[in-house]
Amino acid sequence: MPVTIKDQTMEQLGGPDSVLARQRRDHAEMNRLMDRYQTLPDGEDRERVLQTTVQLVFSHAFAEETVLWPAVRRSVPGGDELTSRVEEEHQQINNLAADIERLGPGSPEREEKVRRVFALIRQDIRDEEDLVLPRLQEALSVPQLRRLGTAWDTVRRSAPTHPHPVIPRRPPGNAVLGVPLSLYDRMRDAFGLSTPMSAAKKVLTGLAGVLVLVAAVAMRRKASARMEQGDT
Repeated sequence: MPVTIKDQTMEQLGGPDSVLARQRRDHAEMNRLMDRYQTLPDGEDRERVLQTTVQLVFSHAFAEETVLWPAVRRSVPGGDELTSRVEEEHQQINNLAADIERLGPGSPEREEKVRRVFALIRQDIRDEEDLVLPRLQEALSVPQLRRLGTAWDTVRRSAPTHPHPVIPRRPPGNAVLGVPLSLYDRMRDAFGLSTPMSAAKKVLTGLAGVLVLVAAVAMRRKASARMEQGDT
């Protein structure tokens, strides 16, 4: 029976470079940041901790959806059902975090949404560590887990850092949109902008629509090609 990765030793996880160890480190930091936010009074420090939490959560989730969950679907029996559950949680987190960014600090409505999004993040961590990742651990060798960890970390370091509810949860749509949205998010982070820049957002929203269309056409052509191969 799969064992939660929360309680495993580093050796059992496959070493510090394994995707399992990398995931657990990020999860621990998310929990630390959320706990820290809840102990601080309203003010700049509290907002800074919230923004750091958001940046970590969304870069982490994007790397999961681009690299990790496709590996689960390829390698784990029932992997599509497992990842669909986590993707639904990611979408709920995305929607709530987008609302939080639109609301001002100190708003009772905003604080309620922060409470809800933190609860969802903690649930998502448990689902990943208790259900999804142990199944992946059973399916892959240690060298495979380490290679997957390197790929996951590479994507995470250049991933979007803010909520974008319209992004598809699966490749190729999310991967196609990742580059422009990452540039947009990291520009916001560099200038300390916690709310979206309206002019830039309009440009990128239009670009995002084009890229989604391109991705959809590519997926349709790929599916058609597979069907033609099957007929021959």
